[in-house]
Amino acid sequence: MNMKLRLLPVVLSVLVSATLLFGGYFAYRTLAMESPLQKVVSGISGVELVSMDLSGPDARMELKLAPGTNLREVYSKIQTNGRSTLGTKELKLKVVNDPSPKLEQWWSSALFEVAQAMETKQYAQIPKTLQASGDGIKASTEMDDKYVYVTLSDGTTSKYVMLPRTPAKLGVWPNE
Repeated sequence: MNMKLRLLPVVLSVLVSATLLFGGYFAYRTLAMESPLQKVVSGISGVELVSMDLSGPDARMELKLAPGTNLREVYSKIQTNGRSTLGTKELKLKVVNDPSPKLEQWWSSALFEVAQAMETKQYAQIPKTLQASGDGIKASTEMDDKYVYVTLSDGTTSKYVMLPRTPAKLGVWPNE
């Protein structure tokens, strides 16, 4: 029995199958995952979604926050309202505001003491360290079971930092 395969039907069936498979995957990702999370983020005042990556084990979002926005509340709202979409994915937020050079330099000088307090789990030292500053910089800290949230403001710009309470195995803080 000699079977002759025709090239055109084989190529067409491969193309149709690939289109349905990948098109269905991207439609699912867009309609069932990205759109609901975008609605959650857009419903939080003072927050602008810059980018979102849901591939992999983490849900990574880059956000711009208006001055005075509470980072802990933003994280909590996304985590709570997006739970059905996130499933088992770990939510990783990164704030991409452009802080002033003054805030960056001040944070760099305070980072050693903050890192020491994080390493020794003496979280009460962090607000004391940050409040010791002058220069018109306001610092606020909050904490939940996963992160220590630090907000620095010089009146016109803000810097937001999420410090994980469970340190990474190697390297510096990933959300810095």
